[in-house]
Amino acid sequence: MMASVAFVAMLVFSVPLVAGFFGTLHPAFDSFAHFRVHLAVLMALCALPLLATSFRLQAATALLFAVAAFATTSNALPVTRLWPVQAAYEAKPGDQTAIYPGDQKIYHLLQMNLRFDNPTPEKVLPLIGRTQPDVITLDEVSEMWEAKLGLLASDYPYRILCPYPNGVFGVALLSRRPFAAGTQPRCDGRGAMAIATVDFGQTSVDVAAVHLTWPWPRNQSRQIGGLSQEFASLGETAIMAGDCNAVPWSAAVRRVADLGKLTVGPSPGPTWLYDKLPDFLRFTGLPIDQVFSKGAVLIHSVSRLEDTGSDHLPVMVEFSLRPEEKKPVDDRETATASVTRNGNTRS
Repeated sequence: MMASVAFVAMLVFSVPLVAGFFGTLHPAFDSFAHFRVHLAVLMALCALPLLATSFRLQAATALLFAVAAFATTSNALPVTRLWPVQAAYEAKPGDQTAIYPGDQKIYHLLQMNLRFDNPTPEKVLPLIGRTQPDVITLDEVSEMWEAKLGLLASDYPYRILCPYPNGVFGVALLSRRPFAAGTQPRCDGRGAMAIATVDFGQTSVDVAAVHLTWPWPRNQSRQIGGLSQEFASLGETAIMAGDCNAVPWSAAVRRVADLGKLTVGPSPGPTWLYDKLPDFLRFTGLPIDQVFSKGAVLIHSVSRLEDTGSDHLPVMVEFSLRPEEKKPVDDRETATASVTRNGNTRS
């Protein structure tokens, strides 16, 4: 009887696990993809004891599929990617493995879901003060946070706040560096995305903060469609970060990347955990805070920081900007020189 129960449970877990690979067909399938790790582990646990029973062939097949499914969620495993992911971090300037000039400057972007009703907002500003990021992307910027962010005005004078219609889920972008001359920061029509062109010296970068709503049965898929023009409007060199409420291997994140011609950065691991659970269960959470980039942006590291009272951990991104490539000299190009001698000009 126990073997039969385990076999049935294994089959039950396999259905949503398989469905999650068909997220492009319908958002409902993509909702299952967010729990691919959990479903794969549960199915494997059911399959293991069945290897010693008459269900051994089915168990072995299920175990192999569970391992393969789990592998698609790991940036560390050398498997063929089923989604556009930056395969590895770029070496930092100065590292022995670096292939770019050693004087290349490292910049920092801090991504934070503040949580609209954060019970310990006093932890946020000290974290920003200690880490001193160049730019900050913020989600769930409720009315409570607007006054608190005003305290950062002297350090981050360049900013844009995009309120959400319900006054809770707004986004914001703060920068130490000036916005590029002749450009204006902008919000999308419903406060889910903020975009600004930031001047990083020799290179201007489109920086974006984004906050997507929950997956199906919520309106995440429709929202992505509504933001398609904003994603497509990002310049040739851009970096975007935010709470996508979607894991990096989901069809939703792949769709965002495709619309913006962006690459999904490596995930730092689970950033969201249900706020009623203790932090030691963080490994059971979901990696739904994403970083996207394209063009001259080189991401060197993406790491989680300490808890600040939100149900999301802050994420710090280290990146640099690839030097502009000099235009190669065309051997077919010719130059004409003129020489004047004794009043006569010769070419």
